[in-house]
Amino acid sequence: MASSTLTVWLSAPDLEQSGAMRQVRSELERAGIAIAADPAAAPFGLMLCDAAAGSEAAADHCLLPALPGGMVLAMIASVTSPPAAQTLACLRAGAADVLWWPPDASAAQNMVARLQRWHAVQQLEQSPAVASCLAGHSPPWRALVREVVEVAAFSESPVLITGETGTGKDVIAHLIHALGGSNAELTILDCTTLSPELSGSELFGHEKGAFTGAACARDGAFAQADGGTLFLDEVGELPLPLQAQLLRAIQERKYKRVGGNNWQSTQFRLICATNRDLEAEVARGAFRADLYYRIAGWRCRLPPLRERRADILPLAEHFLRQLAPHRHTPELDPLVREYLLTRDYPGNVRDLRQAVARLWHRHCGHGPITAGCIPPDERPHVSGAESWPDGAFDAAIQQALALGHGLARISQAAADTAIRIVLEQEQGSNQRAAQRLGVTDRALQIRRKAQSSPP
Repeated sequence: MASSTLTVWLSAPDLEQSGAMRQVRSELERAGIAIAADPAAAPFGLMLCDAAAGSEAAADHCLLPALPGGMVLAMIASVTSPPAAQTLACLRAGAADVLWWPPDASAAQNMVARLQRWHAVQQLEQSPAVASCLAGHSPPWRALVREVVEVAAFSESPVLITGETGTGKDVIAHLIHALGGSNAELTILDCTTLSPELSGSELFGHEKGAFTGAACARDGAFAQADGGTLFLDEVGELPLPLQAQLLRAIQERKYKRVGGNNWQSTQFRLICATNRDLEAEVARGAFRADLYYRIAGWRCRLPPLRERRADILPLAEHFLRQLAPHRHTPELDPLVREYLLTRDYPGNVRDLRQAVARLWHRHCGHGPITAGCIPPDERPHVSGAESWPDGAFDAAIQQALALGHGLARISQAAADTAIRIVLEQEQGSNQRAAQRLGVTDRALQIRRKAQSSPP
Protein backbone atom coordinates (compact mmCIF):
# COMPACT_ATOMS: atom_id res chain seq x y z
CA MET A 1 0.00 0.00 0.00
CA ALA A 2 1.29 3.48 -0.84
CA SER A 3 2.27 5.79 1.99
CA SER A 4 -0.49 8.14 3.12
CA THR A 5 2.04 10.98 3.06
CA LEU A 6 2.53 12.67 -0.29
CA THR A 7 6.25 12.66 -1.05
CA VAL A 8 8.02 13.97 -4.15
CA TRP A 9 11.57 14.37 -5.28
CA LEU A 10 12.64 17.74 -6.60
CA SER A 11 15.34 18.51 -9.12
CA ALA A 12 16.47 21.58 -11.01
CA PRO A 13 19.83 20.92 -12.69
CA ASP A 14 20.29 24.52 -13.85
CA LEU A 15 18.20 26.33 -11.23
CA GLU A 16 19.23 24.84 -7.86
CA GLN A 17 19.98 28.22 -6.28
CA SER A 18 17.38 30.23 -8.13
CA GLY A 19 14.44 32.14 -6.73
CA ALA A 20 12.08 29.84 -8.64
CA MET A 21 13.52 26.82 -6.83
CA ARG A 22 13.06 28.51 -3.45
CA GLN A 23 9.46 29.34 -4.38
CA VAL A 24 8.72 25.74 -5.34
CA ARG A 25 10.20 24.39 -2.09
CA SER A 26 8.22 26.91 -0.06
CA GLU A 27 4.93 26.05 -1.78
CA LEU A 28 5.49 22.33 -1.30
CA GLU A 29 6.19 22.77 2.39
CA ARG A 30 3.12 24.99 2.77
CA ALA A 31 0.97 22.24 1.21
CA GLY A 32 2.42 19.61 3.56
CA ILE A 33 4.20 17.75 0.75
CA ALA A 34 7.42 16.06 1.81
CA ILE A 35 10.54 16.35 -0.35
CA ALA A 36 12.71 13.25 -0.76
CA ALA A 37 16.42 13.48 -1.48
CA ASP A 38 16.45 10.21 -3.43
CA PRO A 39 14.17 9.76 -6.47
CA ALA A 40 13.82 6.07 -5.55
CA ALA A 41 12.12 7.11 -2.28
CA ALA A 42 9.25 9.00 -3.92
CA PRO A 43 6.64 7.94 -6.52
CA PHE A 44 6.39 11.41 -8.06
CA GLY A 45 8.94 13.93 -9.21
CA LEU A 46 9.13 17.65 -9.92
CA MET A 47 11.60 18.81 -12.52
CA LEU A 48 12.14 22.57 -12.71
CA CYS A 49 13.51 23.44 -16.14
CA ASP A 50 15.06 26.68 -17.33
CA ALA A 51 13.22 28.04 -20.37
CA ALA A 52 16.45 29.65 -21.48
CA ALA A 53 17.90 26.20 -22.21
CA GLY A 54 15.42 25.97 -25.04
CA SER A 55 16.43 22.62 -26.45
CA GLU A 56 14.93 19.19 -26.59
CA ALA A 57 18.29 17.77 -25.56
CA ALA A 58 18.09 19.65 -22.26
CA ALA A 59 14.67 18.18 -21.50
CA ASP A 60 15.85 14.70 -22.42
CA HIS A 61 18.97 15.06 -20.31
CA CYS A 62 17.18 16.16 -17.15
CA LEU A 63 14.13 13.89 -17.32
CA LEU A 64 15.14 10.53 -18.68
CA PRO A 65 17.51 9.44 -15.86
CA ALA A 66 14.82 10.10 -13.27
CA LEU A 67 11.88 8.38 -14.88
CA PRO A 68 11.94 4.68 -13.86
CA GLY A 69 9.36 4.02 -11.18
CA GLY A 70 7.62 7.40 -11.03
CA MET A 71 5.62 10.15 -12.70
CA VAL A 72 7.31 13.45 -13.40
CA LEU A 73 5.73 16.91 -13.43
CA ALA A 74 7.93 19.24 -15.46
CA MET A 75 7.74 22.95 -14.72
CA ILE A 76 9.30 25.46 -17.09
CA ALA A 77 10.49 28.59 -15.31
CA SER A 78 9.98 31.57 -17.61
CA VAL A 79 8.77 35.16 -17.64
CA THR A 80 6.44 34.39 -20.53
CA SER A 81 4.59 31.25 -21.45
CA PRO A 82 7.09 28.75 -22.91
CA PRO A 83 6.81 27.82 -26.58
CA ALA A 84 4.94 24.67 -27.54
CA ALA A 85 8.19 23.06 -28.74
CA GLN A 86 9.61 23.09 -25.20
CA THR A 87 6.45 21.64 -23.71
CA LEU A 88 6.39 18.88 -26.31
CA ALA A 89 10.09 18.18 -25.69
CA CYS A 90 9.37 17.56 -22.01
CA LEU A 91 6.43 15.28 -22.82
CA ARG A 92 8.56 13.30 -25.28
CA ALA A 93 11.22 12.96 -22.59
CA GLY A 94 8.66 11.25 -20.40
CA ALA A 95 7.02 13.95 -18.29
CA ALA A 96 3.42 13.17 -17.35
CA ASP A 97 2.49 16.86 -17.50
CA VAL A 98 4.12 20.24 -18.04
CA LEU A 99 3.34 23.53 -16.25
CA TRP A 100 4.58 27.06 -16.76
CA TRP A 101 6.18 28.50 -13.60
CA PRO A 102 6.03 32.31 -13.84
CA PRO A 103 8.07 34.60 -11.57
CA ASP A 104 5.06 35.35 -9.31
CA ALA A 105 4.59 31.63 -8.46
CA SER A 106 0.93 31.82 -9.49
CA ALA A 107 1.16 28.24 -10.76
CA ALA A 108 1.64 26.89 -7.24
CA GLN A 109 -2.00 25.89 -6.84
CA ASN A 110 -1.96 23.97 -10.13
CA MET A 111 1.26 22.22 -9.13
CA VAL A 112 -0.11 21.14 -5.75
CA ALA A 113 -3.46 20.08 -7.24
CA ARG A 114 -1.81 17.80 -9.79
CA LEU A 115 0.44 16.16 -7.21
CA GLN A 116 -2.46 15.62 -4.83
CA ARG A 117 -4.57 14.09 -7.60
CA TRP A 118 -1.74 11.74 -8.60
CA HIS A 119 -1.35 10.72 -4.97
CA ALA A 120 -5.07 10.08 -4.52
CA VAL A 121 -5.15 7.96 -7.68
CA GLN A 122 -2.13 5.99 -6.49
CA GLN A 123 -3.83 5.31 -3.15
CA LEU A 124 -6.84 3.91 -4.97
CA GLU A 125 -4.66 1.93 -7.41
CA GLN A 126 -3.03 0.10 -4.52
CA SER A 127 -6.21 -0.34 -2.51
CA PRO A 128 -7.71 -3.83 -2.04
CA ALA A 129 -10.69 -2.89 -4.24
CA VAL A 130 -8.39 -2.47 -7.25
CA ALA A 131 -5.58 -4.89 -6.42
CA SER A 132 -8.04 -7.74 -5.84
CA CYS A 133 -9.47 -7.59 -9.35
CA LEU A 134 -6.76 -6.14 -11.62
CA ALA A 135 -3.40 -7.89 -11.80
CA GLY A 136 -0.38 -6.98 -13.89
CA HIS A 137 2.78 -4.92 -13.63
CA SER A 138 3.62 -4.00 -17.22
CA PRO A 139 3.88 -0.21 -17.74
CA PRO A 140 1.11 -0.06 -20.40
CA TRP A 141 -1.27 -1.96 -18.11
CA ARG A 142 -0.44 0.15 -15.05
CA ALA A 143 -0.99 3.31 -17.11
CA LEU A 144 -4.39 1.97 -18.20
CA VAL A 145 -5.35 1.10 -14.60
CA ARG A 146 -4.33 4.59 -13.51
CA GLU A 147 -6.60 6.13 -16.14
CA VAL A 148 -9.51 3.86 -15.22
CA VAL A 149 -9.17 4.72 -11.53
CA GLU A 150 -8.97 8.45 -12.19
CA VAL A 151 -11.96 8.53 -14.53
CA ALA A 152 -14.01 6.28 -12.22
CA ALA A 153 -13.33 8.14 -8.98
CA PHE A 154 -12.99 11.73 -10.14
CA SER A 155 -15.55 12.08 -12.90
CA GLU A 156 -19.03 10.98 -13.91
CA SER A 157 -18.13 10.63 -17.56
CA PRO A 158 -19.79 7.91 -19.63
CA VAL A 159 -17.23 5.21 -20.43
CA LEU A 160 -16.90 3.04 -23.54
CA ILE A 161 -14.81 -0.08 -22.94
CA THR A 162 -13.52 -1.85 -26.04
CA GLY A 163 -11.40 -4.93 -26.49
CA GLU A 164 -11.32 -8.47 -27.75
CA THR A 165 -13.32 -11.22 -26.09
CA GLY A 166 -11.80 -12.26 -22.78
CA THR A 167 -9.80 -9.09 -22.07
CA GLY A 168 -11.79 -8.22 -18.93
CA LYS A 169 -14.30 -5.59 -20.04
CA ASP A 170 -16.84 -6.67 -17.43
CA VAL A 171 -14.20 -6.51 -14.68
CA ILE A 172 -13.38 -2.91 -15.62
CA ALA A 173 -17.09 -2.02 -15.65
CA HIS A 174 -17.58 -3.42 -12.14
CA LEU A 175 -14.50 -1.54 -10.91
CA ILE A 176 -15.69 1.79 -12.37
CA HIS A 177 -19.00 1.33 -10.60
CA ALA A 178 -17.32 0.38 -7.31
CA LEU A 179 -15.03 3.41 -7.36
CA GLY A 180 -17.80 5.80 -8.39
CA GLY A 181 -19.12 6.09 -4.84
CA SER A 182 -22.70 5.08 -5.62
CA ASN A 183 -24.58 2.99 -3.06
CA ALA A 184 -26.92 1.62 -5.74
CA GLU A 185 -26.24 -1.66 -7.50
CA LEU A 186 -24.75 -2.01 -10.94
CA THR A 187 -27.53 -2.65 -13.48
CA ILE A 188 -26.32 -4.91 -16.28
CA LEU A 189 -28.10 -5.31 -19.61
CA ASP A 190 -26.68 -7.75 -22.15
CA CYS A 191 -27.56 -6.22 -25.50
CA THR A 192 -27.18 -9.55 -27.30
CA THR A 193 -30.29 -10.83 -25.49
CA LEU A 194 -32.58 -7.98 -26.57
CA SER A 195 -35.23 -9.03 -29.06
CA PRO A 196 -37.05 -6.37 -31.11
CA GLU A 197 -40.37 -7.43 -29.55
CA LEU A 198 -39.32 -7.08 -25.91
CA SER A 199 -36.51 -4.54 -26.11
CA GLY A 200 -38.72 -1.63 -25.09
CA SER A 201 -39.83 -3.46 -21.95
CA GLU A 202 -36.27 -4.48 -21.06
CA LEU A 203 -34.98 -0.94 -21.47
CA PHE A 204 -37.89 1.19 -20.25
CA GLY A 205 -40.26 -1.18 -18.45
CA HIS A 206 -43.97 -1.56 -19.15
CA GLU A 207 -47.35 -0.83 -17.66
CA LYS A 208 -49.85 -3.49 -16.67
CA GLY A 209 -51.72 -4.71 -19.75
CA ALA A 210 -49.31 -3.03 -22.17
CA PHE A 211 -49.14 -6.27 -24.18
CA THR A 212 -50.25 -9.87 -23.91
CA GLY A 213 -48.73 -11.39 -20.80
CA ALA A 214 -48.05 -8.07 -19.05
CA ALA A 215 -49.96 -9.04 -15.92
CA CYS A 216 -48.32 -6.32 -13.84
CA ALA A 217 -46.18 -3.21 -14.24
CA ARG A 218 -42.43 -3.77 -14.47
CA ASP A 219 -39.38 -1.53 -14.24
CA GLY A 220 -36.83 -1.64 -17.05
CA ALA A 221 -33.06 -1.14 -16.95
CA PHE A 222 -33.30 2.67 -16.98
CA ALA A 223 -35.46 2.70 -13.85
CA GLN A 224 -33.37 0.08 -12.08
CA ALA A 225 -30.19 2.10 -12.73
CA ASP A 226 -31.61 5.34 -11.28
CA GLY A 227 -29.05 6.71 -8.81
CA GLY A 228 -26.46 4.12 -9.84
CA THR A 229 -24.72 2.77 -12.93
CA LEU A 230 -26.12 1.25 -16.14
CA PHE A 231 -23.80 -1.19 -17.91
CA LEU A 232 -24.78 -1.95 -21.50
CA ASP A 233 -22.69 -4.99 -22.41
CA GLU A 234 -22.02 -5.69 -26.10
CA VAL A 235 -23.65 -2.41 -27.12
CA GLY A 236 -22.27 -2.88 -30.63
CA GLU A 237 -24.79 -5.67 -31.22
CA LEU A 238 -27.81 -3.33 -31.03
CA PRO A 239 -29.74 -2.99 -34.30
CA LEU A 240 -30.26 0.54 -35.61
CA PRO A 241 -33.93 0.86 -34.50
CA LEU A 242 -32.96 0.08 -30.90
CA GLN A 243 -30.04 2.51 -31.11
CA ALA A 244 -32.53 5.29 -31.92
CA GLN A 245 -34.64 4.44 -28.87
CA LEU A 246 -31.60 4.32 -26.66
CA LEU A 247 -30.19 7.63 -27.87
CA ARG A 248 -33.09 9.77 -26.70
CA ALA A 249 -33.23 8.19 -23.27
CA ILE A 250 -29.49 8.60 -22.76
CA GLN A 251 -29.53 12.15 -24.08
CA GLU A 252 -32.51 13.45 -22.10
CA ARG A 253 -32.43 11.04 -19.15
CA LYS A 254 -36.17 10.58 -19.66
CA TYR A 255 -38.20 7.65 -20.95
CA LYS A 256 -41.74 6.29 -21.14
CA ARG A 257 -42.75 2.82 -20.10
CA VAL A 258 -44.26 0.67 -22.83
CA GLY A 259 -47.97 1.38 -22.69
CA GLY A 260 -47.45 4.46 -20.51
CA ASN A 261 -48.09 8.15 -21.16
CA ASN A 262 -45.93 9.81 -18.49
CA TRP A 263 -42.28 10.66 -18.84
CA GLN A 264 -40.07 9.14 -16.16
CA SER A 265 -36.78 10.74 -15.10
CA THR A 266 -33.62 8.80 -14.30
CA GLN A 267 -30.02 9.66 -13.43
CA PHE A 268 -27.22 7.17 -13.81
CA ARG A 269 -23.66 6.72 -14.94
CA LEU A 270 -23.42 4.95 -18.28
CA ILE A 271 -20.83 2.29 -19.08
CA CYS A 272 -20.85 0.48 -22.42
CA ALA A 273 -18.68 -2.36 -23.66
CA THR A 274 -18.15 -3.99 -27.04
CA ASN A 275 -15.67 -6.15 -28.90
CA ARG A 276 -16.50 -4.33 -32.13
CA ASP A 277 -14.64 -1.37 -33.66
CA LEU A 278 -17.47 1.13 -33.28
CA GLU A 279 -15.72 3.84 -35.29
CA ALA A 280 -15.55 1.44 -38.23
CA GLU A 281 -19.19 0.50 -37.61
CA VAL A 282 -20.12 4.20 -37.72
CA ALA A 283 -18.21 4.63 -40.97
CA ARG A 284 -20.16 1.83 -42.65
CA GLY A 285 -23.48 2.99 -41.24
CA ALA A 286 -24.07 0.08 -38.86
CA PHE A 287 -23.86 2.23 -35.71
CA ARG A 288 -25.29 5.69 -35.19
CA ALA A 289 -22.64 8.40 -34.97
CA ASP A 290 -24.73 10.48 -32.55
CA LEU A 291 -25.10 7.52 -30.18
CA TYR A 292 -21.39 6.71 -30.43
CA TYR A 293 -20.34 10.21 -29.40
CA ARG A 294 -22.89 10.14 -26.58
CA ILE A 295 -21.55 6.93 -25.02
CA ALA A 296 -17.84 7.49 -25.70
CA GLY A 297 -17.18 10.26 -23.21
CA TRP A 298 -14.03 8.37 -22.25
CA ARG A 299 -12.73 5.43 -24.24
CA CYS A 300 -10.89 2.56 -22.62
CA ARG A 301 -9.25 0.04 -24.95
CA LEU A 302 -8.22 -3.14 -23.16
CA PRO A 303 -5.14 -4.70 -24.79
CA PRO A 304 -5.19 -8.37 -25.78
CA LEU A 305 -2.92 -10.59 -23.71
CA ARG A 306 -0.43 -10.87 -26.58
CA GLU A 307 0.28 -7.15 -26.09
CA ARG A 308 0.96 -7.53 -22.36
CA ARG A 309 2.80 -10.83 -22.13
CA ALA A 310 4.86 -9.50 -19.21
CA ASP A 311 1.66 -9.80 -17.16
CA ILE A 312 1.12 -13.51 -17.81
CA LEU A 313 2.89 -14.77 -14.68
CA PRO A 314 1.46 -12.08 -12.35
CA LEU A 315 -2.00 -12.93 -13.70
CA ALA A 316 -1.37 -16.67 -13.20
CA GLU A 317 -0.37 -16.06 -9.58
CA HIS A 318 -3.47 -13.87 -9.13
CA PHE A 319 -5.72 -16.64 -10.43
CA LEU A 320 -4.05 -19.21 -8.18
CA ARG A 321 -4.78 -17.01 -5.16
CA GLN A 322 -8.41 -16.82 -6.26
CA LEU A 323 -8.61 -20.60 -6.70
CA ALA A 324 -7.10 -21.25 -3.26
CA PRO A 325 -8.10 -18.28 -1.09
CA HIS A 326 -7.57 -20.17 2.19
CA ARG A 327 -4.50 -22.16 1.23
CA HIS A 328 -0.88 -21.45 0.53
CA THR A 329 -0.48 -20.41 -3.10
CA PRO A 330 1.81 -22.95 -4.79
CA GLU A 331 4.78 -21.81 -6.80
CA LEU A 332 5.16 -22.62 -10.48
CA ASP A 333 7.89 -24.99 -11.62
CA PRO A 334 10.25 -23.35 -14.19
CA LEU A 335 8.91 -25.61 -16.93
CA VAL A 336 5.34 -24.64 -16.08
CA ARG A 337 6.28 -20.96 -16.12
CA GLU A 338 7.78 -21.44 -19.58
CA TYR A 339 4.65 -23.27 -20.71
CA LEU A 340 2.45 -20.37 -19.63
CA LEU A 341 4.75 -17.77 -21.15
CA THR A 342 5.07 -19.43 -24.55
CA ARG A 343 1.56 -20.73 -25.28
CA ASP A 344 -0.96 -18.72 -27.31
CA TYR A 345 -4.08 -17.23 -25.69
CA PRO A 346 -6.74 -16.66 -28.35
CA GLY A 347 -9.25 -16.14 -25.53
CA ASN A 348 -6.96 -13.64 -23.81
CA VAL A 349 -7.08 -13.32 -20.01
CA ARG A 350 -10.10 -15.62 -19.75
CA ASP A 351 -8.14 -18.25 -21.68
CA LEU A 352 -5.19 -17.87 -19.30
CA ARG A 353 -7.47 -18.27 -16.30
CA GLN A 354 -8.80 -21.54 -17.70
CA ALA A 355 -5.26 -22.77 -18.35
CA VAL A 356 -4.27 -21.97 -14.76
CA ALA A 357 -7.43 -23.68 -13.47
CA ARG A 358 -6.52 -26.86 -15.38
CA LEU A 359 -3.08 -26.82 -13.77
CA TRP A 360 -4.58 -26.20 -10.34
CA HIS A 361 -7.08 -29.04 -10.52
CA ARG A 362 -4.34 -31.52 -11.43
CA HIS A 363 -2.08 -30.30 -8.62
CA CYS A 364 -2.01 -31.89 -5.19
CA GLY A 365 0.09 -31.53 -2.06
CA HIS A 366 1.96 -28.49 -0.83
CA GLY A 367 4.80 -28.37 -3.34
CA PRO A 368 5.07 -26.41 -6.59
CA ILE A 369 2.89 -26.96 -9.63
CA THR A 370 5.06 -29.19 -11.82
CA ALA A 371 5.23 -30.24 -15.46
CA GLY A 372 3.00 -33.24 -14.76
CA CYS A 373 0.13 -30.85 -14.04
CA ILE A 374 0.17 -29.68 -17.67
CA PRO A 375 -2.63 -31.53 -19.53
CA PRO A 376 -1.06 -34.19 -21.79
CA ASP A 377 -2.62 -32.75 -24.95
CA GLU A 378 -0.96 -29.39 -24.28
CA ARG A 379 2.53 -30.59 -23.39
CA PRO A 380 3.92 -30.31 -26.95
CA HIS A 381 3.70 -26.54 -26.48
CA VAL A 382 6.61 -26.79 -24.04
CA SER A 383 9.61 -26.50 -26.31
CA GLY A 384 12.47 -25.98 -23.88
CA ALA A 385 15.39 -23.90 -25.04
CA GLU A 386 13.86 -23.48 -28.51
CA SER A 387 11.00 -21.30 -27.23
CA TRP A 388 13.07 -18.14 -27.73
CA PRO A 389 13.87 -16.35 -29.98
CA ASP A 390 10.32 -16.77 -31.21
CA GLY A 391 8.28 -15.52 -34.15
CA ALA A 392 7.64 -12.12 -32.57
CA PHE A 393 11.39 -11.57 -32.20
CA ASP A 394 11.98 -12.58 -35.82
CA ALA A 395 9.25 -10.20 -36.97
CA ALA A 396 10.82 -7.28 -35.07
CA ILE A 397 14.23 -7.95 -36.63
CA GLN A 398 12.69 -8.25 -40.09
CA GLN A 399 10.97 -4.88 -39.63
CA ALA A 400 14.24 -3.24 -38.51
CA LEU A 401 16.08 -4.66 -41.53
CA ALA A 402 13.30 -3.50 -43.85
CA LEU A 403 13.69 0.02 -42.48
CA GLY A 404 17.39 -0.09 -43.36
CA HIS A 405 18.89 -0.47 -39.88
CA GLY A 406 22.21 -2.25 -39.58
CA LEU A 407 23.45 -4.76 -37.01
CA ALA A 408 24.93 -2.10 -34.72
CA ARG A 409 21.68 -0.12 -34.53
CA ILE A 410 19.58 -3.25 -34.01
CA SER A 411 21.90 -4.48 -31.23
CA GLN A 412 21.85 -1.09 -29.52
CA ALA A 413 18.05 -0.85 -29.71
CA ALA A 414 17.67 -4.37 -28.28
CA ALA A 415 20.01 -3.58 -25.37
CA ASP A 416 18.37 -0.21 -24.66
CA THR A 417 14.91 -1.78 -24.70
CA ALA A 418 15.99 -4.59 -22.35
CA ILE A 419 17.44 -2.04 -19.92
CA ARG A 420 14.32 0.12 -20.00
CA ILE A 421 11.98 -2.81 -19.43
CA VAL A 422 13.92 -4.37 -16.57
CA LEU A 423 14.32 -1.00 -14.83
CA GLU A 424 10.57 -0.47 -15.05
CA GLN A 425 9.94 -3.95 -13.66
CA GLU A 426 12.40 -3.39 -10.81
CA GLN A 427 11.02 0.06 -9.93
CA GLY A 428 14.26 1.79 -10.94
CA SER A 429 16.60 -0.35 -8.80
CA ASN A 430 19.96 -0.36 -10.62
CA GLN A 431 21.30 -3.25 -8.52
CA ARG A 432 18.38 -5.63 -9.17
CA ALA A 433 18.24 -4.64 -12.84
CA ALA A 434 21.97 -5.33 -13.29
CA GLN A 435 21.60 -8.74 -11.64
CA ARG A 436 18.80 -9.73 -14.03
CA LEU A 437 20.70 -8.43 -17.04
CA GLY A 438 23.85 -10.31 -16.06
CA VAL A 439 26.08 -7.21 -15.85
CA THR A 440 27.73 -5.28 -13.04
CA ASP A 441 26.11 -2.31 -11.34
CA ARG A 442 28.86 -0.08 -12.71
CA ALA A 443 28.40 -1.30 -16.29
CA LEU A 444 24.68 -0.61 -16.14
CA GLN A 445 25.21 2.86 -14.65
CA ILE A 446 27.61 3.71 -17.48
CA ARG A 447 25.15 2.46 -20.07
CA ARG A 448 22.27 4.48 -18.54
CA LYS A 449 24.41 7.62 -18.43
CA ALA A 450 25.29 7.16 -22.10
CA GLN A 451 21.58 6.76 -22.94
CA SER A 452 20.63 9.99 -21.22
CA SER A 453 23.48 12.13 -22.51
CA PRO A 454 22.53 14.62 -25.23
CA PRO A 455 23.84 13.72 -28.71
